[in-house]
Amino acid sequence: MENCWSVFGLFTAIKLLLIPSYRSTDFEVHRNWLAVTNSLPLEKWYFEKTSEWTLDYPPMFAWFEFFLSQFARFFDPNMLVLRNLKYASFNTILFQRLSVIVTDLVYVFAVKGFCDCYSGKKTDKDSPSNGSSLILAILLLGNFGLILVDHIHFQYNGFLFGVMLLSIVRIYQGRHMEAALWFTTLLNLKHIYLYIAPAYFVYLLRHYCFNSKKDGGVAWKSFSLQRVIHLGFIVVMVFGVSFGPFIAAGQIGQVLSRLFPFKRGLCHAYWAPNVWALYNMADKTLAIIGAKMGKISKDELQGASMTGGLVQEYSHTVLPSIPPVVTLICTVVAILPGLVHQWMYLKGPRGFVKCLTLCALGAYLFGWHVHEKAIIIVIIPLSLLALDGEKYGRIFLLMSTVGHFSLLPLIFTKAETPIKICMLVAYQGFAFISLNKYYNRKSQGFSLPLLNKLESLYTLGLVPLLLYTECVHRLIGLQQRLPFLPLMMTSVYCAIGVVYTSGLLYKTVLMEGRLVKGQKDLKQQ
Repeated sequence: MENCWSVFGLFTAIKLLLIPSYRSTDFEVHRNWLAVTNSLPLEKWYFEKTSEWTLDYPPMFAWFEFFLSQFARFFDPNMLVLRNLKYASFNTILFQRLSVIVTDLVYVFAVKGFCDCYSGKKTDKDSPSNGSSLILAILLLGNFGLILVDHIHFQYNGFLFGVMLLSIVRIYQGRHMEAALWFTTLLNLKHIYLYIAPAYFVYLLRHYCFNSKKDGGVAWKSFSLQRVIHLGFIVVMVFGVSFGPFIAAGQIGQVLSRLFPFKRGLCHAYWAPNVWALYNMADKTLAIIGAKMGKISKDELQGASMTGGLVQEYSHTVLPSIPPVVTLICTVVAILPGLVHQWMYLKGPRGFVKCLTLCALGAYLFGWHVHEKAIIIVIIPLSLLALDGEKYGRIFLLMSTVGHFSLLPLIFTKAETPIKICMLVAYQGFAFISLNKYYNRKSQGFSLPLLNKLESLYTLGLVPLLLYTECVHRLIGLQQRLPFLPLMMTSVYCAIGVVYTSGLLYKTVLMEGRLVKGQKDLKQQ
């Protein structure tokens, strides 16, 4: 689809304009990783600690940094010197920014592949097909979260999501071995994608290792051990290439200790808007009530619910503290419905994407030390479903609006404030208008497109919240006394929307499963 490349060109121009913008500490993180992989032998990569930003991504991403460092030397070789901490010459900034933009080509190639697959598929009865590919291209390539996090804050999520989308495209094309190859590669680039690994496992087992009956059931006698071995070979081969040199050097323990640092607390300094944000808020509220009743001391109240703004372990004041094992159990319980329904009812690639989304969502809602940026792992696959019926369009609009809004505190500098707000309004405005036109919905009173009145009221409530957090809080002199109040307000308000929308998604997917089951029962009768 030629339009895909035109859309990519438009957003690339915007990304180029953002090169001089604010950079987070992640900029220095990746500069240091360039220096580590370029200056040291492989055996020292995961031991190096000159900088506090030690290498903590899987080995394949370390090789990716090593590859980039070969070009970095032509821009400014000083950026590859380990002792040059916080080094940020003009050429260094230019190279690192351009490296993100160039590696986004993987993402655009994958988006084009998905749009080509999607345009050839029939959609639901209430989903007309006119303009679907162009809408999808803009929703994916212009994703506000990706532009904010990658091209202002600084990361390589576009490249990583490109690899993820390539694996999904191969699922749509029925090229299961290639799908497994791409996803295993993704796991070895960034281990956060373990969240969605169960969806791949169930789908490939169900659709590749078994043959389906005409009624959609599983032909148990058709199980192919040979195909399981083929998939296992792909997984072992990729992990062997990635981790093999470190296993041979006896360093696998050191690598794993960098990848899984469990000494961090339940929540990040800025609570990701999930279930634990609401749990923390409940604990804080109960602590305040307890203090007024004389049952909690002022010292206990001051430390309640991790409002200090630091990344460390905390204990709740009134409610039971949450250990990592509890978050693991909650996450497994949250993703099980999607896995069960994918196995039993949700056939084909679209069912796979729905299950993948539920896996990502379950991990985001209940995971340990979840970063707010992880909401993008939910929004991207939801974008793939936005045109699969009004219900999914509605869910996408709610989740993308609230999830993207929750990312605004990442960029706190005054110069970038108008930029981030304008980009958010432009992206969400396009999403609302295009999906409303796509589904041919007429305006219903004061409701926003596809949303009911309560959802519209909640969404519009983000406007006064933004005004308070960006302007009013500082103007009324509370910045010194309550510096983290705006973050807490944003987190809790957005958590309400995320949890509510999650309920809608679970309900929609599970109802589809019941509908499919009902249709099977009727056929049997």
